[in-house]
Amino acid sequence: MLARTADNLYWLARYMERADYLARIVNTTLRLAALPSANGGDRAEWESALSSAGGLERFKEMHDAITPDKVIDFLVYDANNPSSIVNCIENGRFNARAVRTALTAETWDSINMGWLELKKLEQSRAGVRSDPQILGQLLDLAMKLSLDVDGSCYRTMLRNDAYWFGRLGLYLERADNTARILDVKYNLLLPDTEVVGGSLDYFQWTAILRAVSALTSYNWIYRDSVKPWLIADLLILRQEMPRSLISCYDNIQRFLDSIGRAYGRQGAAQRHARNVLTRLENTSMDQVFATGLHEFITAFVDDNNRLGWEIAEQYLVN
Repeated sequence: MLARTADNLYWLARYMERADYLARIVNTTLRLAALPSANGGDRAEWESALSSAGGLERFKEMHDAITPDKVIDFLVYDANNPSSIVNCIENGRFNARAVRTALTAETWDSINMGWLELKKLEQSRAGVRSDPQILGQLLDLAMKLSLDVDGSCYRTMLRNDAYWFGRLGLYLERADNTARILDVKYNLLLPDTEVVGGSLDYFQWTAILRAVSALTSYNWIYRDSVKPWLIADLLILRQEMPRSLISCYDNIQRFLDSIGRAYGRQGAAQRHARNVLTRLENTSMDQVFATGLHEFITAFVDDNNRLGWEIAEQYLVN
């Protein structure tokens, strides 16, 4: 497979997963901002949304104040934000169109139909800067589009390098997203005037679980009230949780190994993914909290970014 084709497939999956994640973040933040605030404002929630999306520094370069309308516009619509939901869907379709012959008809149709629906929503929004109904429709569209593309790939694509590169992009992006949202909750979201385990903390954690489609899974596994250390365990070390860090890396290693066998050689990407997975398998939550959750997640995000560079250098760059 040409490196350019692999790159398009890889980034198609990453953009679709990122659009889904951003839609979940905005949805969750809208719920959190509606909760009673001990400090009389909602700055913490919207700042946490920017941090978990990795866009806080860029936002501050463009705006002098963090307000709900500005953050929503930045994360959802802003053409100057490369990772806004609209840009993610646009870029996903661009990558899909570039490798249309490598996709099944069902996968292409799901992407293209979602993009056409996005264009209709943008036309409806013309002249109306802030419309909650259109915002809700767009967030629903982003989540549904990601699900449709993921499902069509899983159900219709051959298990070959085209499929494997797409899966790599999806799970690498998902691992980054899960790590960021968990880190942000522990470090930014709870106001100084609130205590861990308080009523506000409970509703915040419940909203975070909903953001990663994990509330029902949490209740099935732990059968306990919402507790931060159990949520960390669920999102880091539970193999059966599809969005957990260990589950993402189990899939990443599997698809990298499939590519390695097909191409007849292993490389730095396979070795690095295997090392990360081994560390996760040999880690307990006691060890994570002993070293510090923030420090653990920061190191993981760095490792995940490094793997992205190694995949690009090994396979995606001519």
